[in-house]
Amino acid sequence: MEKVRLIEVKENILSDNDAVAADLRRTLFASETYVINLMASPGAGKTSLLLQTLPRLSDLFSMGVVEADIDSAVDAEKIMKTGVKSVQLRTGGFCHLDASMVKKGLDAIGYEKFDIVFIENVGNLVCPAEFDTGAIADVMILSVPEGDDKPLKYPLMFSKCSVLIVNKTDMAVLSDFDIKKLEKRVRRLNPGIKIFPLSCRTGEGLGSWTGWLEGAVAEFRKGIST
Repeated sequence: MEKVRLIEVKENILSDNDAVAADLRRTLFASETYVINLMASPGAGKTSLLLQTLPRLSDLFSMGVVEADIDSAVDAEKIMKTGVKSVQLRTGGFCHLDASMVKKGLDAIGYEKFDIVFIENVGNLVCPAEFDTGAIADVMILSVPEGDDKPLKYPLMFSKCSVLIVNKTDMAVLSDFDIKKLEKRVRRLNPGIKIFPLSCRTGEGLGSWTGWLEGAVAEFRKGIST
């Protein structure tokens, strides 16, 4: 009897996506546009972080936002009320963005006009970690109510991001969340990751995050010019 042929679909999909992502990243370097892929669980504070970040950097950079959701335009509408240009990607059931989707969003917003474009990925700690979006930087948010054990449950997400934002630190007194334990677990996976504890509600710690972002964009531009 002939053996059943097994086809590794996921491997092929990821390989094709990586090629699109690499091409997109080259395009972003050419246009000097710093694109950030922002990932987190639903409710961790992706949109809240953007609403706090955008006004703090508006005098320094021109910025746009590409929002992604399964079936909603709520977040894009919130961003547009601040005066920042935003477009909404509806994934139609997909729990992540891939490079082709991101390219459509960037083309729609006219990325060449911006110094920074934030991509707010679909709320999920699993699927988004597997797909290279072509962004210059991967940033994730973990909120205090989610617990300090998440690096043990979702190691890939914590391994691939260059920045971890720990949001809702004002709620730490209401829980047994241990920031030192979290940092130890994260650095075991990703020794070089930058960690910024902050609160979008109180504003505490936001200056460290925006300060890092200023420096990251400067380094990005310096790398292009040399």
